[in-house]
Amino acid sequence: MAKKPSLPDEMRAIVIDQQQLIVVTRPVPKPAKGEVLVRVRAAGINRPDLLQRKGLYPPPKGITDVPGLEISGEIAGVGRGVKGFRKNQAVCALVAGGGYAEYCVVPAPQCLPIPKGVNWVQAAALPETFFTVWTSLFERGGLKKGESVLIHGGASGIGTTAIQMAKSFGARTAVTAGTDEKCRACVKLGAKLAINHRTKDFVTEIAKTFPEGVNVVLDMIGGDYLQRNLRCLAPYGRHVSIAMQRGRMAEVDLFQVMSKRLTMTGSTLRPQPVSVKGAIAKALKKQVWPLVARGKIRPVIDKVFALQEAQAAHDYLESGKHVGKIVLKIRS
Repeated sequence: MAKKPSLPDEMRAIVIDQQQLIVVTRPVPKPAKGEVLVRVRAAGINRPDLLQRKGLYPPPKGITDVPGLEISGEIAGVGRGVKGFRKNQAVCALVAGGGYAEYCVVPAPQCLPIPKGVNWVQAAALPETFFTVWTSLFERGGLKKGESVLIHGGASGIGTTAIQMAKSFGARTAVTAGTDEKCRACVKLGAKLAINHRTKDFVTEIAKTFPEGVNVVLDMIGGDYLQRNLRCLAPYGRHVSIAMQRGRMAEVDLFQVMSKRLTMTGSTLRPQPVSVKGAIAKALKKQVWPLVARGKIRPVIDKVFALQEAQAAHDYLESGKHVGKIVLKIRS
């Protein structure tokens, strides 16, 4: 039997040069204590990657300048102290950086086995959105069976994941999206109500379908959406902020918060310690991975690019034409 090839000394990776993505050669990283080295098959593209490219979201201290927050592939090396993972095991993983490369080091607790029936490209689209939706919608937002949620950006990677997860756990979903076509896609995924925010006022439309208001708002828009979101919430509702596409500053009617006894919260995932991300991974493996394996939830893949086409992938994401996820396929 032929031996598997040893690790190369160098790899292809993407770096940022004057706000553009270019291919360079970098040394293959080595896993430190508690880490694994993954031979990357595919990597997900996410909006924080765009911000990093523009100099607006630098990697945390000690993290590589190679962008990329989620990957799939096989474990090619195991650092000291790692238990439960072995060489050549297929995994997907959340990373704080380094995903746009042929090899990537990952803290072992942030790795998950690839669910049955999921291919490399689909697996690479799981971690960032599934970690984010689980922690923001179910942990921070406390969404429960029988409740309702308004999801902004319903056709995004986060949105398409949140629709499916909310439905799978017995919640009703309303979403906003920018075209009628995207709204239809969201309804097909399970949204009860899809609102084209360019042609209709989402506050008015929510009131028609959910007269008492929704229990949770998952907001990636920010800015002037905040006050409108609060008007959509039912008494004891929860508002969860996860991004700020329309700005980080907003006015808040405190009387509305007080009179309806609302909770406002939010989260960022990338700066969280490994222990927190590891706990989210365990929850996903127990609560969500069985649903993925049964085909109840699947990442929606819009378009796949090669590693050297990373800049084109970013341009496509910025165009806003996509429904679901955009993925770099790094090797077959």
